Amino acid sequence: MQSITLMVQGATSDAGKSALVTGLCRYYKRKGISVAPFKPQNMALNSAVTVDGGEIGRAQAVQAQACGLEAHTDMNPVLLKPNSDTTAQIIVQGKAIKNLNAKSYHLYKPTVMPAILESYQRLKDQYDTIIVEGAGSPAEINLRDRDVANMGFAEVVDCPVILVADIERGGVFAHLVGTLALLSQSEQDRIIGFVINRFRGDLDILKPGIDWLEDYTGKPVFGVLPYLHGLYLESEDSVAVSQVESKADDFCIVVPRLPHMSNHTDFDALRLQTGVNIQFLYSPDDMKKADLIILPGSKSVRADLLWLREQGWDRVINRHLRYSGKVMGICGGYQMLGEVIHDPLGLEGDQGSSQGLGLFAMQTVLHEEKQLKQVKGNFCREDAAFFGYEIHVGISTGKALDRPLLQMASGESEGAISEDESIMGTYVHGIFDDPSACAYLLEWAGVDKLELVDFAVLSEQGIERVTDALEKHMNMGKLENCCVDGLNT
Repeated sequence: MQSITLMVQGATSDAGKSALVTGLCRYYKRKGISVAPFKPQNMALNSAVTVDGGEIGRAQAVQAQACGLEAHTDMNPVLLKPNSDTTAQIIVQGKAIKNLNAKSYHLYKPTVMPAILESYQRLKDQYDTIIVEGAGSPAEINLRDRDVANMGFAEVVDCPVILVADIERGGVFAHLVGTLALLSQSEQDRIIGFVINRFRGDLDILKPGIDWLEDYTGKPVFGVLPYLHGLYLESEDSVAVSQVESKADDFCIVVPRLPHMSNHTDFDALRLQTGVNIQFLYSPDDMKKADLIILPGSKSVRADLLWLREQGWDRVINRHLRYSGKVMGICGGYQMLGEVIHDPLGLEGDQGSSQGLGLFAMQTVLHEEKQLKQVKGNFCREDAAFFGYEIHVGISTGKALDRPLLQMASGESEGAISEDESIMGTYVHGIFDDPSACAYLLEWAGVDKLELVDFAVLSEQGIERVTDALEKHMNMGKLENCCVDGLNT
């Protein structure tokens, strides 16, 4: 097969771009072709720390795994992490550059395009095949000017594009035809065909529609991918707020759904455990039962701490502890457990300080330089290993840290655990991913019987399932021929 760059764009957000890119990456790895993922621009609060000490979108880390590679900042050179409804932190090649509102960032895009192309070229020099993921939809015509995420990138590097649409949403043919119609002629010509995603039912009933689509557009449908029940792939940037009704004997974990909650993939390993029910709740009034309350990470800690109090979560947490419940804080949630959070530079909004929940004798000062590192080690009070990563701007100090939770492989201690061992806190994301760490933490929280699911194995199985479906339901030979033809026209 001739070396190619292939871009996957979506008719809508959440059309299945990330999963399709993941499957294509593993497909080419299976064939022994050196392949790497690439996403020019990503907007997500789920991020990963790379081997070169930077920060990228979580989906690209999963796609790197599908390629058999360590995640690298070149795989997602621009990451936007929303601070609020109108502003975001701009991360370029793994490092935070500045905070901008939407209008300012739109004007700033030409400034980041050279970094995008630089990262892309480095990957292209190292790997035979690059599978590129677009962002949102290329038909967002208000963003066409200065676009770096979809057709703006594809036109510059001159790569073919396939368009994927989610039939589960309804109106799949309207999504595909409408998207195509809103593109310029050169952009339409760049799309070599379509993929229909999340289909369930009789394919014979869908076939007349496919025939019409191919005849109307003159472009092939490369495949109809089935709805994969029970599929697990780490989410790019969404968390289900619809809750699964818990059984009477389930161990119930409650997570306040903070307005700026980040890295909710921390909880995936818990969500997948048998007998564990995890609830993401806006209001504590909706909490029927809780064995463990976990305060999650946050992109705007002081604002989310204020929201927490306004909702009454502080009172509920104190009552929960009085009745022998357990509480844990991760990253921003860990900072909230302390006495005070200082933001002297106004990194998250107005300069000032916020009173914490006062559950740890600890103070946090937000610093401009972000802490980014992969970590591993052992728990201080149990022979259990952990691995994970840190992404935070705060430095915490105080007497609470004299009782650390973790011993890093580097020799440093980290986190805190209260004297009565009812409260834990750590900066480490992914703390539940190692099976031994997950077992220890659930036993600490009060789980009697454990039937642990190995999170890493399940993640790998998800990648394999997507790739198996792709091999079975997509005409890869036709896709590859169209890619080569597209490059030669």
